[in-house]
Amino acid sequence: MENTSQTLSVRQQKIIAISAFTAKGDIEQMKISFAAGLQSGLTVNEINEELAHLYAYCGFAASVRGTNIFKSVVTAREAEGIKTEYGRTAGNIEDKKSKYERGEAAQEIVTGMSAAKLKEAFSFNAVLDVFLKEHLFADIFGSDLLSFTDRELITVSALVAMREPLVLPHFTGALNVGISEAQLKELLLFIESAVGSDEAEEGRRIFEQVLKDRNAA
Repeated sequence: MENTSQTLSVRQQKIIAISAFTAKGDIEQMKISFAAGLQSGLTVNEINEELAHLYAYCGFAASVRGTNIFKSVVTAREAEGIKTEYGRTAGNIEDKKSKYERGEAAQEIVTGMSAAKLKEAFSFNAVLDVFLKEHLFADIFGSDLLSFTDRELITVSALVAMREPLVLPHFTGALNVGISEAQLKELLLFIESAVGSDEAEEGRRIFEQVLKDRNAA
C-alpha cells in the first residue's frame, strides 16, 4: 500500500499527540490534546477507542488513567455548554470466520508476513500467538471505529514516546498500511518538539534501519 502524501492531516496530528502524551503519562498535555482532538473533529468514541487500543502497548494503567482524564475533559466541556460529538459506535462484525482466522488475516496485512512465517515467529510461545491473533488483531484491530492507518500511527507514537525498541516492526507496519515515509518523519518531528529530543533521536535511528532493510529487500 503506497501513500504519496507528504503531510499528516490535522486529525492524524491530534491522534498522534493523544497517543504520545498518554504513553508518557503527561497529564497536563493529555488534557490539552484531548480538548484539541475534540475541537478538530475527533469524536468521544474515537478517542475512547484510541485509549482502548493503547492498553495493548502502554498497559492498563496508562489507558485507565487516560480514560479518567479524558472523561474529566468531556465533563468540563459539557458543563461549559460546549457541544460534544460522541459519534457512532463500532459496527457489527459480519465476517463468519473464527477470531483466530480474522486476526491472522489482519496480522498479515499489518506485518506483511505470511501466515506460515507468523506461526514460525511465535512458535516458541503458542499462547502469545493466539492472544495476538484473537485479541489484538481480531478484537482491537477488528473494530472499525479506527482504521489500520490510525492504529499504526497510535502505536508508533506511543512506542517512540516510550523509547520502546518494539517500534521497529510497527514502523514497518505503518508503511505496510499506507502511511508514507514523509508522514512518519513528520511524526518524529512532533515527538522531538513536544516530547523530547532523545525519544525522537532513538525513533529516527530505528526508522532509518527499517528503511535501509526495506530498500535492501
